[in-house]
Amino acid sequence: MKLSQFIGNRLIKTAIAILITAWICDIIGWPPVFAVITAIVTLEPTVSESIKKGMIRFPASAIGSAFAVIFIALFGNSPITYTLAAFFTIATCVKLRLHAGVLVATLTAVAMVEVIYSNFLISFFIRLGTTTIGLVVSTAVNMFLLPPDYTHDIVKHIKILNKKTGKLIEDVFENILFDEDVKVRDRMGQLRKALNKTETLIRFQKEETKYHPLVGHEKHVFQHAQDQILNIRMMHYHIENLINTPIDTVSWTKEEREIIHFAIKKLSQSMEDEKNYNIEDHEKQLKQLTEIFWEDNEEITKNNKHHPTHFPPELIILYELLSIFELITAFYINDNSTEKTV
Repeated sequence: MKLSQFIGNRLIKTAIAILITAWICDIIGWPPVFAVITAIVTLEPTVSESIKKGMIRFPASAIGSAFAVIFIALFGNSPITYTLAAFFTIATCVKLRLHAGVLVATLTAVAMVEVIYSNFLISFFIRLGTTTIGLVVSTAVNMFLLPPDYTHDIVKHIKILNKKTGKLIEDVFENILFDEDVKVRDRMGQLRKALNKTETLIRFQKEETKYHPLVGHEKHVFQHAQDQILNIRMMHYHIENLINTPIDTVSWTKEEREIIHFAIKKLSQSMEDEKNYNIEDHEKQLKQLTEIFWEDNEEITKNNKHHPTHFPPELIILYELLSIFELITAFYINDNSTEKTV
């Protein structure tokens, strides 16, 4: 196992950024503490985020340094100095919408109170210099050393999401077909959180491609992963519709229930492991479900006891299920390319 896999790329980069930052400050003769603090909090998940937040943290740190110098000159090293420096730094940063820089600016302001005794103006510029060193070093380390690459994690998360979504679909239909009391709402919420987390990784990777473009096979894999996560989100939309469909009784025959149940089982197995996915079987089951849908549509609507503007639950359920089947077909298009990265 690689060291980076064992302890994490970000931890390695943070340690290296601290080392380089402290070393540069030591050579110049400046106190490294402020530069190190800046380097630590500026190392973001992507280079883009590091640069974007660095542009905010620099002026915020200048504000914190300025208030520290002002109140040290007025009150010396005293409790009121810490209080006022922190208070006005936070208030000013919030007013100027420098939210990403509030922490660094406040830490800089209160830490300076302890180390400044004279030469206030020189101390102010030294703090700006150390802040700049921390920003530049952390951004450079993030850009050139172990650059962020979330593609592998994205593909891995998508496969897990697909598997759990398939199991959830199976359990939802256990409730519908056999009146089983399987708890599905909490699991739907957990899947939604996992989906949001995966979409966050996709956003990180998109931002990272501004500085480290994906090429060739990796580019294709990432584009395909984006299509797949969209398919999974749409599946969740249809599953939620199924969960929220009021169902008292459904008028399917025993044979129709068996066809639907078998199709659901095969669907869940194919989502659990793509090796179980067979396009011919999938299309056959899709055709059988479609036939049931149109038969029910003709039969149920002929003697519809429901409100004229409402669809019977049988049609709603079959429509949502057919939509999921179509999404699975789209999910597995060219999926062999994704498999190579795992």
